[in-house]
Amino acid sequence: MDGTARLAPERQSPISALRARFHSVRAFSLALAGNLSDADASAQSMPDASPVKWHLAHTTWFFEAFVLRNRSRYHLFDTRFPFLFNSYYEAEGARIARASRGLLTRPSLDEIYSYRAHVDEAVEQALDDLPSEAAAVIELGCHHEQQHQELIFTDILHLFAQNPLAPAVWRSTRAADAGASPPMRWMEGRQGPIEIGHDGAGFAFDCEGPRHRQWVQPHMLASRLVTNGEWRAFIDDGGYGNAGLWLSDGWAWVRQNAIEAPLYWRRADGGEWAHQFGLSGLTTIASAEPVRQISYYEADAFARWAGARLPTEAEWESAAEALDPSDGTFADVAEAVRPRPARSRPGLTQMFGDLWEWTGSAFLPYPGFRAAPGAVGEYNGKFMSGQFVLRGGSCATPRGHVRASYRNFFYPHQRWQFIGLRLAKDN
Repeated sequence: MDGTARLAPERQSPISALRARFHSVRAFSLALAGNLSDADASAQSMPDASPVKWHLAHTTWFFEAFVLRNRSRYHLFDTRFPFLFNSYYEAEGARIARASRGLLTRPSLDEIYSYRAHVDEAVEQALDDLPSEAAAVIELGCHHEQQHQELIFTDILHLFAQNPLAPAVWRSTRAADAGASPPMRWMEGRQGPIEIGHDGAGFAFDCEGPRHRQWVQPHMLASRLVTNGEWRAFIDDGGYGNAGLWLSDGWAWVRQNAIEAPLYWRRADGGEWAHQFGLSGLTTIASAEPVRQISYYEADAFARWAGARLPTEAEWESAAEALDPSDGTFADVAEAVRPRPARSRPGLTQMFGDLWEWTGSAFLPYPGFRAAPGAVGEYNGKFMSGQFVLRGGSCATPRGHVRASYRNFFYPHQRWQFIGLRLAKDN
């Protein structure tokens, strides 16, 4: 064999791949907290958000509770931690109230790092002789932690936005994208009987299945997300003051909370909406960037104003199935968390990454859905009430975490996530 030849790499075993994934996911969580003080990581800005320290501990508790706890050689790091870091698992017993997580000034951030190291070492030692069902829970735990990584981005952003100093979480080295957004085009969607839902190949959360057939009416999807510039036109046209555009609950929410613009828009001295707060601090609102941090109510009102509607999740998924889910702006590094303007190219753009997209579909079980037995079965099924489905992932979503069948879900008033909208209309 000459000096330029290379042996074909050996196929990685399933356990080796799982070990590498576990290490990678756990390391990224630590990287997100790397430049935060204990005070930064301990504060809670609202009941919907959690302190970064709590996210780091809760994702560790997940592995401890569902993978390690019943192993004969494992000892809990601290017997008090299950009460502190259980989230909503009724089967796991009592827990601290969600709104009180910000009162946990102790344990310290350093103690949480020690907790993570303790559990990581135990998982590492257990990997080689785990039964298949435990390995599946570790994979679930990795995807669960990636969800909390996204929450670390969104929750720390909401916390820092309360500070009059408008501090940057990370100083971005990424230059702002200049230029205009490509024109919005209308793309014909699939119609008739289609199948949606996960097909069983690879990982998926339980709420993504079973795969099933739906009937889709003729419709069109917008080629890109709605931009800041288009949203400014909605504001200038009195969109937030026109009750005829809003659902009744949405109009009550606007009036009660004095909503006038997306969550992190800020007025300049002259009264114009000029700035937007983000993870890199206060920046000028870029007209070509997709509008973000909007509620379902706002998205629905804008769609009415534009003579359109929100897509259904079946319309969205049937269009996304043919696209590459890695082709988008994701959270590869902390400092780059910012959606990009659409690229000028044929077909649908920004379907994956950039921003989660509100759909007009309620988060409900698919036909044949059954929650798993035990505490893990509480993961999604018990939240199938009063929430709407979002699709596609965002610039705060770790790369490799989403797929066409992925169903995120939020209440219609919530908007602290990186959420935008794509328009649809009947054809």
